[in-house]
Amino acid sequence: MPHIDHLIITLDNAVRTLHGIHHHGRPDPAAGISQAELSDSERRHAAGLMRVDHTGEICAQALYHGQAFAAKDNHIRRYMLHAAAEEADHLNWCKRRLDELESHTSMLNPLWYAGSFVIGAAAGAAGNGWNLGFVVETERQVKSHLDKHLQELPRQDERSRVILQKIREEEVQHADNAIHAGGKPLPETIKRAMKLISGVMTTTAYRI
Repeated sequence: MPHIDHLIITLDNAVRTLHGIHHHGRPDPAAGISQAELSDSERRHAAGLMRVDHTGEICAQALYHGQAFAAKDNHIRRYMLHAAAEEADHLNWCKRRLDELESHTSMLNPLWYAGSFVIGAAAGAAGNGWNLGFVVETERQVKSHLDKHLQELPRQDERSRVILQKIREEEVQHADNAIHAGGKPLPETIKRAMKLISGVMTTTAYRI
């Protein structure tokens, strides 16, 4: 692929991710589930959790796009772009639920996208095995956040719950796919650094 075409696709992916411009994908898992009555505090808490998860999906898109941009292997590049396309539905589902909760996405999403893209590009440049290992660890940390949020959601908020359950199921599958494709375990220092960055994102996205 000519370099200029690769750059244009990368920029287009960034714009589409940050502005929610995606083709209609799979049906919303929450379709058909009645809207629960939530108090103001419950609604704000549910919205904060969904905002964190939406930002997490923004970061995941950026990581995949960054790895695809830096990948030296066309097969890996296609793998990363395909994984990002599969997860675009997650963004749509979270954004729709935030709208229903009368809330908003994080104002810091462009910053998180840029930082995650750089990290993804660095992982992509590290070569096959390490880049896939980065996918594995990313998805495992996302699963950990989702497990916590599923426990913290207001009990009656089934619409948010089924969305997060579906996302969790698919994140686990993506991690398994990356392992089977040859992902290498990352050093513990990198895992801890990823967890630290994730913690900062979670704290800020909940509020901003």
